[in-house]
Amino acid sequence: MTILDLPPSERPRERLIELGASHLSSIELIAILLGFGTKEHSALSLASLLLARFGSLEELAQASLQDLLAIKGIGTAKAVTLQAAFHLFKRIRPKGEDRLLIDTSEKAFAQIAPALQEEKTEVLFGLFRDTRKKLLHKEVLGRGLLNQLLIHPREVFCSAIRHRAHSVIIAHNHPSGDPRPSKDDRDVTDKLWKASSIIGIELADHLIIGDRGRFFSFRENGHLGVIGLGGY
Repeated sequence: MTILDLPPSERPRERLIELGASHLSSIELIAILLGFGTKEHSALSLASLLLARFGSLEELAQASLQDLLAIKGIGTAKAVTLQAAFHLFKRIRPKGEDRLLIDTSEKAFAQIAPALQEEKTEVLFGLFRDTRKKLLHKEVLGRGLLNQLLIHPREVFCSAIRHRAHSVIIAHNHPSGDPRPSKDDRDVTDKLWKASSIIGIELADHLIIGDRGRFFSFRENGHLGVIGLGGY
């Protein structure tokens, strides 16, 4: 089925004209950028495949031209159109002076907690800051089994490099509600700290999010590198 086989009221372009862009899903908006599909997939189906392949709209926006071209059905014209649209958006994003300052564990917690407090499995979350400790980007970096999240430096620092971050604050939740760190939490934090020293991107903190607004800060509790040098 192609988009033309759909009733006019269900076609993305017609829906945008009638309802406005804010009423369309991300898949519908991507389908409009793609313009048309292939023999195997409609534009809507291709848009859905793209989001499934990259996992989120944010990751799709960071995809290279080569990454896009590797998707069956995405040719040069479609890949170039997507990259042009996402890069135009980046140019109108707030400049550094308008970005949120994250210079305390409480401010970091405020950015992270809403995304993690209701999760039933452990989720790894990252905040990426510039040289002035202002927020560049935030994203979910991984999901694990209940009470077990395997954190590898690759997931953390590949994203940090991609967003040209100067420092990283990571966090994960304890579905039990108890934010006290386990031995595994301490071991993983030590591994990440050592990796950050080699790569040159500071691991500013590791937060464990509990329930009822409780959290544990590795930095503020003296478990992260050399405490007290340069503040948060």
